[in-house]
Amino acid sequence: MLGLPARLSTNLKELGLTEPTPIQAKAIPHAMNGRDVLGLAQTGTGKTAAFSLPILTAIGRMEGKPAPKSVRGLVLAPTRELAKQIQEAMLGFAKGTNTRINLVIGGASLNVQANKLERGTDILVATPGRLLDLIDRRAVRLDAARFLVLDEADQMLDLGFIHALRKIALLLPKERQTMLFSATMPKSMNEIANAYLTDPIRVETAPPGKPIERIEQSVHFVSQASKPELLIEHLGAHPDEAALVFGRTKHGCEKLKKKLEAAGFAADSIHGNKSQGQRERAIKAFKDGKVKVLVATDVAARGIDIPAVRHVYNYELPNVADNYVHRIGRTARAGREGAAIAYCSPDEVGELKDIQKLIGRDIPVVGKAAWAAELLEKTKAGQKRPNGGGGGRGRGGKGGGGGRGKPQGASANAGGGKPQRSRRRRSSSAA
Repeated sequence: MLGLPARLSTNLKELGLTEPTPIQAKAIPHAMNGRDVLGLAQTGTGKTAAFSLPILTAIGRMEGKPAPKSVRGLVLAPTRELAKQIQEAMLGFAKGTNTRINLVIGGASLNVQANKLERGTDILVATPGRLLDLIDRRAVRLDAARFLVLDEADQMLDLGFIHALRKIALLLPKERQTMLFSATMPKSMNEIANAYLTDPIRVETAPPGKPIERIEQSVHFVSQASKPELLIEHLGAHPDEAALVFGRTKHGCEKLKKKLEAAGFAADSIHGNKSQGQRERAIKAFKDGKVKVLVATDVAARGIDIPAVRHVYNYELPNVADNYVHRIGRTARAGREGAAIAYCSPDEVGELKDIQKLIGRDIPVVGKAAWAAELLEKTKAGQKRPNGGGGGRGRGGKGGGGGRGKPQGASANAGGGKPQRSRRRRSSSAA
């Protein structure tokens, strides 16, 4: 139906992909016709195939082999995990063809990667920083690139890659096909779109920033000190299901992982203090079911594609509201259902309001601490958010949030207690 070569169609069938997703059905025909594409779709909707299949089709029709150190198609991704995931998907789509697909990311040997690029590459999947390292070494050149893909471009902006992207753009030929895909469309994205795309066709399957409807969302108002106890309680309600827990800082995620291990959970963590090998082993163990709980910083939010993830916990709310959408998009993938549970302390009420404004609706509250109503009203009125809050522990009334039970439909043991000083930090490429 989409005009794909027989080999690619056979591979897709073997992978169980027999019907295109909405973003694929809208983007692939335009991309096959050589148009620049600006694709907006939520995570887990099949964007990788939407840009991979047209490029693989076009490269398969080219004659000869790529020149030494040259690249025919370049795919840029913000994180190592996402870049590796893209390469793995493309290798599956291209099985049985002679297409050469290489990966260059940080945390691996520069010399080994440079050697792989010596013979030339049909498609190079890369993170911007490592690509520039190899360009500086004259290990790769981009002047022959016919195709460029920017995947999760909004995350590249969040992680500070705009300067790297500008440098890379100067090395690319002007005559090329460019595709930009993202789950959200912040105002700053217009700069990238205008700089990289020529007369693009915009395809969109859901309003930017709107979470997938299959995700059951809820929020618990809870003091920072009570969060570990509440998380352990919720995880204990479904010990055999995969759960992803998001924190803000590397140190905090590692500390939480150790608490969960001490409580008897098979847990691991991925963050910037872990080597690439450690991160890959943790993700593999999570995919294989050996690890049931994975604690991660936002840098990993775009690189985890594990359909078995049933629950996502926002243990700490993100400073950037868009990241909430990307976090919860790690569940309800490939047509499945999922649950996203947020823990909101007194210092995070502002972040909660930003998230609700972005997604265009209030997140259902499960239980409510006494301090929550006052802070919510002050935030709505535009008043400065005070530090502090919380009363004593209690059930449903003054002092906190209710009893024990599952995160959906059951109230949280989420009392007040002494409020914690805010530890808000901006996410960075080192997260």
